[in-house]
Parts: sequence; C-alpha cells; structure tokens
Amino acid sequence: MALLRLSLRHAKPYAGWIVAVFVLQLISTIAALYLPSLNAQIIDKGVSTGDTGFILSTGMTMLMVCLVQVITAVAGIYFGAKTAMSVGRDLRREVYRKVDSLSALEVGRFGTATLITRNTNDVQQVQMLVLMTLNFMVSTPIMCVGGIIMALREDIGLSWLVWVAVPVLFVIVGFLVVQLLPLFREMQERIDTVNGVLREQIVGIRVIRAFVREPFETERYRAANESLTRVSVRVGNLFVLMFPVIMMVLHLATAAVLWFGGQRVDAGEMQIGSLTAFLQYLLQILVAVMMGVFMVMMIPRAVVSAERIDQVLGTEPGLALARDVKEPLPTAGGVEFRDVTFGYPGAERPVLNGVSFVAEQGKTTAIVGSTGAGKTTLLNLIPRLYDPQHGSVTVGGTPVSRLSRAQLAQVVGLVPQKPYLFSGTVGSNLRFGRPAADDAELWRALRVAQAEDFVRAKPDGIDERIAQGGTNVSGGQRQRLCIARALVAAPRVYLFDDSFSALDVATDARLRASLGDATGDATVIIVAQRVSTIREADQIIVLDDGVIVGRGTHDELLEDNETYREIVESQLSVEGVA
Repeated sequence: MALLRLSLRHAKPYAGWIVAVFVLQLISTIAALYLPSLNAQIIDKGVSTGDTGFILSTGMTMLMVCLVQVITAVAGIYFGAKTAMSVGRDLRREVYRKVDSLSALEVGRFGTATLITRNTNDVQQVQMLVLMTLNFMVSTPIMCVGGIIMALREDIGLSWLVWVAVPVLFVIVGFLVVQLLPLFREMQERIDTVNGVLREQIVGIRVIRAFVREPFETERYRAANESLTRVSVRVGNLFVLMFPVIMMVLHLATAAVLWFGGQRVDAGEMQIGSLTAFLQYLLQILVAVMMGVFMVMMIPRAVVSAERIDQVLGTEPGLALARDVKEPLPTAGGVEFRDVTFGYPGAERPVLNGVSFVAEQGKTTAIVGSTGAGKTTLLNLIPRLYDPQHGSVTVGGTPVSRLSRAQLAQVVGLVPQKPYLFSGTVGSNLRFGRPAADDAELWRALRVAQAEDFVRAKPDGIDERIAQGGTNVSGGQRQRLCIARALVAAPRVYLFDDSFSALDVATDARLRASLGDATGDATVIIVAQRVSTIREADQIIVLDDGVIVGRGTHDELLEDNETYREIVESQLSVEGVA
C-alpha cells in the first residue's frame, strides 16, 4: 500500500519523536482514565458521607493528575506535529528531486499542473494524516480499551451498552469510507484540472486580453471550478451525515446509561458515583471512537494522494544519468552527430532520421528548415534533454550520455527558443550558470548581447528586479538577457535556438558581429528562421522532415540546394541575398 510505505519510510528518521509521542500520549490517556474513578470516590466516599477531608485530599490528587494529563497531552501534540511537518518536508523534497531528475518526456506525460498538485496538496493530505495518526491513533485505542476496562470495573451489568454502541459507530465509519474513496480520487483529479486551467490563464493573460477572450476563459474556469465544487459537495454531504449520526449514537448511549443505571441504583445494585464514572467512561470511549472516525475519514483522501505521489516517485527517468563519472571534462568543444534517430513516444514516425554531421570547434554551424523539420529537437539532444533512440551525440569526442549534468552544464550553454527569466534581479539571472561571476563580467556579457544600454537605463542597473518569467521586460530584452546569461557561463558549446527572432535587423547584426569575438574558439550552433542571421555561418545544415538534405555555405547552398533556395526566396529574392 503506497500510503503505508511512504509514511513508514519517511517517518523512520523520526523514530525517537514517535516513541516520545507514544509515551506521552500513554501517560496522558491513563491520567484521563483515572479522573472519573477519583470523581466517583469523591461522590461515594466523600459527598455521601460528608467527609470534607477526603474530598479535599482526593480533589488535590485530581488536580495533580489533571496537570500531568494537560502537560503530557500538549507535549505529545508538539512532538506529533513536529514529526508530521518533518515528514511532509522530506516528502516534498523527494518529489521535487524526482521531478527534477525526469526528462522532458516524463514531465510532459504527467503535466505541469498535476506535478504541482502532487507536490503540494497531495503531500499535505499525507502530512495531515500522519499528524492525526500521531495525535489520535495512539490515544484512541488506549482510551477505548482502557475505558472499557475501567467501565467494567465500575459496573459489569451495564457493559452490554458498550458492546452495542461501539460496533454501531464502526459500521457507520466503514460505510462512509467505502463511499468516500472514489470521491476523493475524483476530487484530486478536479484539483489538477483547476490548477491547469488557472496556470494556463495566468501565463497567457496577455494573449487572452489581446484577443478579448476573457469571457471564454472565465467560462472555462467556472466549469472546472463547478466540477470540483460538485464533488466537494458530495463529500461534504457525507461528512454532514456523519456527525449527526455519531452524536445521535452518543446521546442514545447516554440516555440508556442513565435509564438502566438509574434502575440499578434504585435497586441498590450500583452506587451513584459508579454510575457517574460509568457514564464518563462511556462518553470517553465514544469520543475516542469519534476522533478515530474523524481520522479514518481522512484515510481515503490520503490513500489517493499517496498513490498519486507514488506514481511520480516510481517513475524511472528516461535519461540514465551518469553516476560514477569517470570521463574527464572534454577539453575540446566540437559536436558530432552519428546516425542519430529520435522520435517522441506515440509518434507515427521519428522526428530525426539518420542525422550525421560535425560542428567544428571555433566555427559557427547553422541549422535551418521549415517548421516541424526537427531543428529544436536536434539542438535539445546536445545538452541531453532527450536521448536518441539510435546513434550518438558527442561533445569533444565524448558521448554526452557519459557526462554528468554538472559536466554538461560546464560544456554546453543553451539559449532556448522561448526565453525564460527567473524572479530575482538582472544579476541573479545572469549568474545562473556561473554564480561566481563578478559585475565586470556581467557588464561585458550585456555589452556583447546588446543589452547594456537598456540595463544601464534601469534605476538599479544589474540589481533591477525581474518578475517571474521576465514579464516586466519586453520579448527582445528577454532574449538578450538570456543570451548574456549563456555568455557569462562561458561554455565550450553555444546553442542558440532561434534566439534572435525578437530582435530588429540592426540589433541582430550588431549582436552577431560582437558574438564572434566573445565566443572565441567555442563551437556555435544556431537555429534560425531568418536567413540574414545565418548567412555568414561557416556551415549551414538544411533539415527537411527530420533528414539532412543539404550542407555547405550560404553561397554553395543557393547554387545547388532547392530546399534552401525555397527558404531564401520565401524571405527575399535570390539576388537580394546573394
């Protein structure tokens, strides 16, 4: 069972705290069970006989027992909460690390929204169950067993009331748990949907407003929200039914004790103090069962959440990362593709098929092709975001599969097709790949990336705040800051995935002119749609439907490659770029 396995594994490091909870709850429960017995003695031996001394001495004992009960109960709850919060923290950390180790394929298969839900709401459900278990599951059985024993000591003639009331409560609990399990699973799925819709709308708010789609998106969210509400109401209906039924059982049991106990007192078979104590013990038993019921009601949702968490933790990464790295860091930066074939799971045919080429160190290689030709996929194989199904990709003669993540990060710098900045400052984003870079290196990278002017114009310069995703700067500024971030890392291989598309022609030209000196003898691979961006490249690779259909310089391809000529003619006349 996923819930039991996760709970035991993550609770094991806190065994000392759990033992402390058990001991403290045991003392607290024994003290609570002892109080009704003392109260009965006060009534039967003190009040009925008028013995004030006995009342005072026994009353002081009750106060001391009550003090012990309160102190141990508070301490037990403290250690229980500390254990539960620690288990939740460790579980969130494990889920995060697992997600961080998954390839883009596994992340895409789960979906961003559900991964967020599983690392927050689902973990919280397991965490709350651990908390309730430590606070009530220890005291509840002790209270039930101890209460039954103490009640039988007071009067065995009323014991049948216990054997009737407790099973009735358990039958009610069993029925509700069976009803709740599928509802809680459905509820977690609905939470995934709401999170997914909300996340998509927040990220795409500018597009929504640009196309005046607020009414449509509002309706989408309303539908998802109402779907969650309907399931939640069905769950709430069961909870609403539960407590009145439990209270009815409790009150009926109380009335029965008073009725049948009163008859025994009248017949001289039972003392009033014993009747009072028996009633208190029965109430303690039923309250303990009710607390157990409340905890058990949380089990179905926690079970569903644990299964969802276990699905993530049990997913094996598609990329087998090198653990004991024996390969030295490549000293050269040349990139070679050897008969590489790659296809996405479920696709009818591969995106890349038999791709072979060499991007030499110190030179610029450009990749061009129509939309969907496989350019970005090809680039993503170099930093090992994916692994090819056939063939190999090497950097400096070393297969990327034999390099660790840290080594790949040192060797390869990627500027993605969709520029992304993290919340923080300009400086913290630029230092993302090399935290030790000083301010002078940051300004140098900004100068090369043609970003120095607009950063200096900011009131705080490189300390200017950047919103999550870089939404407080323009698209062109985001691209230039991402390029500067790669330059600060100073890798041996630069990968530019259509990284100049948001720049005007003049800025594009200045940036490319300055890149030559900045990249030095590094290998530069550029994916671009704009012909003017790659016309000066030392080598141009033409992709068509995942296959290389041409390679050479701009002039050579214009002469003898029909596909490249069509790409050029779609932008400019051949005479204008020749």
